[in-house]
Amino acid sequence: MAGFESLWEQALPFDEFVAGSTEHRELWAGLHRLARLPDWALAAAASAPRRRLLVLAEDWCGDASNTIPILARWTEHAASLELRILRRDEHPEVMDRYLTDGSRSIPIVIALDEADRELGHWGPRPRALQEWVLAHRRTIPKAELYPWIRRWYARDRGESTLREVAAAAGIAIPEPEGRKVA
Repeated sequence: MAGFESLWEQALPFDEFVAGSTEHRELWAGLHRLARLPDWALAAAASAPRRRLLVLAEDWCGDASNTIPILARWTEHAASLELRILRRDEHPEVMDRYLTDGSRSIPIVIALDEADRELGHWGPRPRALQEWVLAHRRTIPKAELYPWIRRWYARDRGESTLREVAAAAGIAIPEPEGRKVA
């Protein structure tokens, strides 16, 4: 497998990834346009150490379209944060290092330091949502499961994703105040 520096050079900036998308370009662009950052995320971005977020995704993935646009918006507000995307299907050797229970689930965000060393990774979903999906995926038909997942993302507004990716990247953030999960 190529090193992270080489992978970073191959990866696409968010806008190029979206422009080259064939299935859900408008969805990605729309979610990015609507993304609003909470004050704590802006403060964390302003004082963040230099970090690169290397993402494995595909434009057809609902979890990716609900999480990566808010991360892209976040990196736009911090000179020390960058985000680029590798298409999962073009990089199976990378994807195979980040399997979720043996599955090539995406998105995966790999947090890199200033020397392109891995600090941690995140994905494919916010922890609370992933736990709920794993607990219910065998009892709720897919036709009902996915609308519930989309509602969860809409209610969460990217907060869980931002907090968890920041933690994986070693970026200090304030603790949530009275947040309800689910």
